Amino acid sequence: ALGKGSDLEKAFATLALVYNNSADPEGKLSKAEAKSLLHTQFWGFIQGQENKPKYREIISALDEESENKIDFEDFMILLVSLTLMSDLLQEIKNVKTTK
Repeated sequence: ALGKGSDLEKAFATLALVYNNSADPEGKLSKAEAKSLLHTQFWGFIQGQENKPKYREIISALDEESENKIDFEDFMILLVSLTLMSDLLQEIKNVKTTK
């Protein structure tokens, strides 16, 4: 559908596809599934963040009240939060590319 889409559009389409492939029929993920998805699909951004208080806060929220499920919007907020604190983001910012 996004064959001619921009790189950013394709990135978000991929994110939606990965989420939808893991979500239940109601379009939600259990917190355990969300945590597993982060560890399998977002490892580069969360690797090495274990000692950061904000990371521990985010991950511990996934461990609490595990019967609650999260929707796509909450998952996006989770990804953005983890990305913003990631050391990998700083490395990416330092890379200069030319086109």
